Amino acid sequence: MMSSKRQRPVVTALLATTMIAGFATVPAMAQQAAAPARAPAPTLAPPVAPAPVGTISAITVTGTQRLEPDTILSYTKLRVGQPFTQETLDQGLRDLYETELFADVQIRNDNGALIVEVKENPVINRIVLEGNKRLKEDKIRPEIKLAPRQIYTRSKVRADVARIIELYRRQGRFAASVEPKMVQLDQNRVDIVFEITEGPKSKVRQINIIGNEKFKDGALRSQMVTKQSRWFRLFSSGTSYDPDRLAYDQQKLRQYYLTEGYADFRVISAVAELTPDKQDFIITYVVEEGDRYKFGDVKVESDIRDLSGDGLTKRLPMKKGDWYNAKQVEDTVDTLSETAGLFGYAFADVSPDFQRDKDTLTMGINFRIANAPRVYVERVDINGNTLTQDKVVRREFRLAEGDAFNSFLVKRSKDRINSLGFFQEKLDVEQKPGSAPDRIILETNVQEKSTGELSLSAGFSSLERFIVSASITQRNFRGKGQELRTSVNYSAYSKSVEVGFTEPYFLDKNIALGGDIYRRDLNSFRYLTNNDRDTTYEQTTTGFQIRAGVPITEFMSLALRYSLNLDDVTLDKDTYYSDTNGDGITECDPLLAGRYLCDAIGKRTTSSLGYSLIYDTRDNRIRPTRGHNIVLSQDFAGLGGSVKYVRTRLNASKFFPLGGGFIFSLTGEGGYIHSLEGERLDSTGQSVDKIRLTDRFFLGEPQFRGFDIRGVGPRVKRFYLTAETDANGNTTGYVKNTDNNNVSDDALGGKIYYLARAEVEIPLGSGAREMGLRPSIFMDAGAVAGLKNPGTIAFAGYCSPTSGTGATVRAGGTPYQPTCDVNYTFSGGNFVEEYLGDTLKPRLSVGFGVNWNSPFGPFRIDIAKALLKEPGDDNKLITFNVGTQF
Repeated sequence: MMSSKRQRPVVTALLATTMIAGFATVPAMAQQAAAPARAPAPTLAPPVAPAPVGTISAITVTGTQRLEPDTILSYTKLRVGQPFTQETLDQGLRDLYETELFADVQIRNDNGALIVEVKENPVINRIVLEGNKRLKEDKIRPEIKLAPRQIYTRSKVRADVARIIELYRRQGRFAASVEPKMVQLDQNRVDIVFEITEGPKSKVRQINIIGNEKFKDGALRSQMVTKQSRWFRLFSSGTSYDPDRLAYDQQKLRQYYLTEGYADFRVISAVAELTPDKQDFIITYVVEEGDRYKFGDVKVESDIRDLSGDGLTKRLPMKKGDWYNAKQVEDTVDTLSETAGLFGYAFADVSPDFQRDKDTLTMGINFRIANAPRVYVERVDINGNTLTQDKVVRREFRLAEGDAFNSFLVKRSKDRINSLGFFQEKLDVEQKPGSAPDRIILETNVQEKSTGELSLSAGFSSLERFIVSASITQRNFRGKGQELRTSVNYSAYSKSVEVGFTEPYFLDKNIALGGDIYRRDLNSFRYLTNNDRDTTYEQTTTGFQIRAGVPITEFMSLALRYSLNLDDVTLDKDTYYSDTNGDGITECDPLLAGRYLCDAIGKRTTSSLGYSLIYDTRDNRIRPTRGHNIVLSQDFAGLGGSVKYVRTRLNASKFFPLGGGFIFSLTGEGGYIHSLEGERLDSTGQSVDKIRLTDRFFLGEPQFRGFDIRGVGPRVKRFYLTAETDANGNTTGYVKNTDNNNVSDDALGGKIYYLARAEVEIPLGSGAREMGLRPSIFMDAGAVAGLKNPGTIAFAGYCSPTSGTGATVRAGGTPYQPTCDVNYTFSGGNFVEEYLGDTLKPRLSVGFGVNWNSPFGPFRIDIAKALLKEPGDDNKLITFNVGTQF
């Protein structure tokens, strides 16, 4: 009996032998063909076919479990009645192994009766992943080709191992390893277990630069996206090795040298080497700097009659003799293209023609503007808006069908659409050729985002402690761009209910119309001893406002408004009222509340008419990166009602992109309120400020970081006195206690204020941006002042059964002697009051803050240090606000 058992290594060896023999023959034939034809080449005898061993009389298949014998034989060329040789049996083995269905195959020959004995590969029961923490299963399983109920093969397992390792390498984990294991089960089934060792993230340990002589390594590394791993870059994503970033950094190096005049610069090689422990990478760049060039003759040649080449040449930013700057050349091409677009030439071709002179090291440039037809807008296409009506987007376009093309108006249209806030960012207006050379199609592909908000929120604020709010807002109501909002807010110190509606295009005209109805309750507080608070006055405001707005120019608009408010200011009678005249009638007692609070109580009606003149060139009103905004507002109270004043405010802001994602902003605001009423007197006949407490300006947290709520400006502080006695127990004097924990503080506001901010928003890596982190550093400066001295109390003594009537002296020296009941005592004991903070000297604070769109809701924290302050100001280091949506 002959037996043939061939394993894969044997088959592989046979194939290798055949290939070697074949390759050995080819050179011999080539040499023979190349030799001179001096003699006829010898004739090669044809290969002799091996003699048949016998004829197949029968074929029997054994060892099958899932496959039918006929199916197995169909994979081979073995058939009953055919002659066979040893090579025929070897080929049958190879054919069966190539199916990858069998773990082992044997073919035995019993005098022509072939016995094919197979051992089938097992069926996969399940795939198990172990050790994966950084990459979740939903990221790995789509890459695995093996699946339950498939046939197990080694080649598929090896391929899946390679795919998993590649996934980890994309994450920067080059030390990751995968160990596949097979768990045998009954019925020829197996579980495949991939044991994953993720390893640490491979960082960039060092970046070496060879060949640089003009610039230091640090200056060049600063231009790269890839950074060296250091402790202070703990949250940076740029310290991980990425082959794509390696190629990008080469371009960044080239751009940097080209902007510095090195026109011949090139990167000879860039190699990333993995350290033996697979923990880090060492990147080495070899560069060739070349010579530095200056600009030669630069000019513009225009074939468009509306564009003067000589006139454009005079406006070029580069001049002969300046160092060559490739970025400046690119910007000039864009500027010339935009200039042509302003005249309606959308497809003007601007190409720079370089004249390099290596002898004088100069680079002459001739900007050629090829002739092009003036272009008109054929149509405006808007795609992707399923909820928003076409007219809402179309009315923001500064161009319509039939208008001459204008690149500036296209950019302005894009900014206005972005400012709606209805669509995802990075919206663009594409320019496509129309049906004729002088026609253009403006196509806008928008991706809508949610504009409706239905939320309940609860949170904690350092300003108002516990906060609960509910709101419904739809900024794109019915897809017409209308805004409908209603909100309810509750905290320890404020409550409000408000309903508002705005129609931006009333009757499809460029007129905005809106209104609000509201009820607001405010409990003002003051700081007492031990940093506690108590309520001073309660203000209830019920009213409405009607608004209208019309554009004056493209960037200027006028807003008008009318408001009617009913204010009711009250004080707690048990705390602040007493029978000061002894007639049985309790009144607000200045000794308990202060004249500034006694003056505030009462009901008042404010009927005001106002306007705002707005000049706005920002690229985006929601998150601007460039442009400025100026708003002048005035409100005139006295159109009826009991309050008369003129309030004027000015707000201005300017935004500058600094490059690299940094945004610098300057913001300033100020205001002044002037009374139109005559002199006002309090209940004691003293003259008081014409502007009531509830109408004044206040400054502090949250708009002025580094200071507490209403922590800046005029205020009255009440210092309690400690009696000094002699050896006999007689009072000899009083000592003022200046400990902040033993001082009550009442902010009075002011009639004039100003506030300025300088802030830089710092960009973070893509991971931090996805988390919604936006850090910034800032500097705030401001002040509020302009009140009439309220007449503080210089000394207040006890009014008790033993002392009888006490004496109170105001700062101005006018005596005030209340009649004391025998059961009445001034709460808190002896005190003096001081009027502080009424100065326009600037207060200054610096700090940093972070905005975070956290899973728990919006979160803002600021840490600010007050560098300049005046006596009486209340500073605060940390402020934060956080809310939870559910």
